Amino acid sequence: MAQVEATTERVIAADAEAVFDALADYNGTRPELLPEHFSEYEVREGGDGEGTLVHWKLQATSKRVRDCLLEVSEPTDGELVEKDRNSSMVTTWRVTPAGEGKSRVVVTSVWNGAGGVGGFFERTFAPKGLGRIYDAVLANLATRTEK
Repeated sequence: MAQVEATTERVIAADAEAVFDALADYNGTRPELLPEHFSEYEVREGGDGEGTLVHWKLQATSKRVRDCLLEVSEPTDGELVEKDRNSSMVTTWRVTPAGEGKSRVVVTSVWNGAGGVGGFFERTFAPKGLGRIYDAVLANLATRTEK
């Protein structure tokens, strides 16, 4: 099994603290940022950053749906880590200042991929597909937070 990684980033014309707060708001803002690939969104515990337990289904392709139950932690300032209890997937959101009134958001997901031919296709195509999904989330985040 090889590890698969997908990374997407965007500079947003908004203060890093405001952008981070929007991402960490699983009760209010976060569900509004999610594109049609996400369904059955439900906050089960917490709802604001560290200690949140959130569920959703992620439809990466027409045939591939992941049932995700994510534990949220904040290991460092400006960082949210979502660990899926149902798989090896870990998604890390990092928000850092990027100049006056701007922030850089980098989202990285890693998971243990399949082996063999299926794993080859997963390593080849999954990062691009997930990148497009997270690019849509980041575009929605920019729309929501930019003034």
